[in-house]
Amino acid sequence: MCSPADRSPVLAGPLLRRLEAGRLVLWLVAERPLSGQLALWEGTEAATRRWPLEEPHCQVIPLGEQAHLHLIDLAPEPPLPEDTLIGYDLRLDGPGGVADWAPHLLYPGQTRPAFVLQRHRRQLFYGSCRKPHHPQRDGLARADRHLAADPASVSRRPALLLLTGDQVYVDDVAGPMLSAVQALVRALGLPDEDLSGARVTDSADLFDHPDNHNRERLLPALESNEALRERFFGGVEKPVFTSDHAHRHLITLSEMVALYLLVWSPEPWRRIRPVRPALDDEQAEEYDRQQPIIDAFVADLPAAARVMAQLPTLMIFDDHDITDDWNLTAAWERSAYGHPFSRQIIGNALIAYLLCQGWGNDPDAVAALLPDTRALLADARARGRLDDPRHTELIARLLAFQHWHYELPGTPKLVVLDTRTRRWRSERHAGRPSGLMDWEALSEFQQALLGETSVVIVSAAPIFGVKLIETVQKLFTLAGKPLTVDAENWMAHRGAARVMLNIFRHSRTPGNYVILSGDVHYSFVYRVRIRQRDGGPSVWQLTDSGLKNTFPHRLLTLFDRLNRWLYSPRSPLNWFTQRRPMAVDPFAPDRRDAGERLWNGAGIGLVTLDDQGRPERIQHLSVDGKDVDFHPL
Repeated sequence: MCSPADRSPVLAGPLLRRLEAGRLVLWLVAERPLSGQLALWEGTEAATRRWPLEEPHCQVIPLGEQAHLHLIDLAPEPPLPEDTLIGYDLRLDGPGGVADWAPHLLYPGQTRPAFVLQRHRRQLFYGSCRKPHHPQRDGLARADRHLAADPASVSRRPALLLLTGDQVYVDDVAGPMLSAVQALVRALGLPDEDLSGARVTDSADLFDHPDNHNRERLLPALESNEALRERFFGGVEKPVFTSDHAHRHLITLSEMVALYLLVWSPEPWRRIRPVRPALDDEQAEEYDRQQPIIDAFVADLPAAARVMAQLPTLMIFDDHDITDDWNLTAAWERSAYGHPFSRQIIGNALIAYLLCQGWGNDPDAVAALLPDTRALLADARARGRLDDPRHTELIARLLAFQHWHYELPGTPKLVVLDTRTRRWRSERHAGRPSGLMDWEALSEFQQALLGETSVVIVSAAPIFGVKLIETVQKLFTLAGKPLTVDAENWMAHRGAARVMLNIFRHSRTPGNYVILSGDVHYSFVYRVRIRQRDGGPSVWQLTDSGLKNTFPHRLLTLFDRLNRWLYSPRSPLNWFTQRRPMAVDPFAPDRRDAGERLWNGAGIGLVTLDDQGRPERIQHLSVDGKDVDFHPL
């Protein structure tokens, strides 16, 4: 733990978020409301523009006694230059600039962080599923090594870092991380919270409870409700929160805010000294096994923070950002939102997502949510506790909110899909998987594509996935066990699949689509064409997962081989799939065993696009440094 004299006033950030020629959006959290200015250097020796850190350029939302969120949103006039390395600095009253209070955010030779607004988005980083206690290294640290090779190069910098889901795992937290989360909650004076319908009365009771590190005993589970507790292999009963690793599912808003700080910045770790709690032998063994993995994750945090300070970073949630199996079926929704405790946990995760991810994607879309959020947290800081009626009302607003999706104009245009909150629910079978987007959301998606020659689409789940794995998920669904295998894919719902495929076949939609996805914990590339149509659109499905996660290796190898045998181009089984009008051509990784199509290893995706928005090069930058290129067969 560092002394007050040694520590930075900034806890996390700055993160570059939505950047356009006429807009500059940054996110950071500091121990106090900051004063000073943001300055830009546009290829000159002296700063060219300056803005004070005050309203209306900077909104400050108190998260706790010693944590204040700063949302910086600037409208440069004239617009910022493109294809130019632009330096920026936050010069704070007292500690000086970034080089003084966060030197880890700079590459060798830099005096300040920098960014580039690219006229044509030729390179994109993309990845998902960053689990701190997974034993492999952090894919964001691998992205940092790529940038560090030539940080002054305009052409080497990807235009965007796209995080395609599971930026945090609020439902699956390691024991050492939970200890750190709760230590940081106390260190920063984050507010307490009453817990509705729970076996513990409030957050203080939760932190001191004997089952604090064994939380599946505290999570809601009603034996009379099949969707709340689903019996699966081995006779194990799963609560409404269906992660197999829900032993330490985060519950309070303060815990979730603390987690974001701990996974995005090394600075909070310097302020705490977590202590291992009293645990039984099995829990203690697991805790000790996870501790060195968390230590290695923390050691990589300066690199991860540096990437997000130097590349425009856009995000979208998947299930683990909120909870496993989030909105998977209509029955799950009825159960989860019908119980006050589970509704509160999901609502807390959405508030944390709004503050730490959603706002920076599209500040205008969520602007109406900020006043109530700010009022709730300002009152909580003054009282030390969230006001229950205001808290409940804000959660209701967030659960009803339907504009988490967003677009970013440019070449090619970026369209980011919300595949979690606008679902096409099964009317006949409430226990079957919902479509990932409903008809209205898909219609809006199609309108966003009209008139574009090429487009990059971010869909957390692959639109074109591995057929065998989707078939296995379908079989479990027919057996009434969709939650057992996370049976959510685009082809699992007939209506949503049919509409999506028709969008790709529409004559007025783009000629080139690049779909960037994650979710599945392995990586693959498909090129998809419409059968019996010359000159029709080309679709590339690029999936890179995870940043810090992998699939069970032997099982993935088995699935890969069986998929090649059962769904070869001449196989009649293809005609029983939803996407039979489409021809799917797999690419192969160049570091493969004979015939391998799926790549299993942590890292980050890097795609290079040509002038028409078509992939020229598709890479997986591996954390072990042995990178992979995908090539057509």
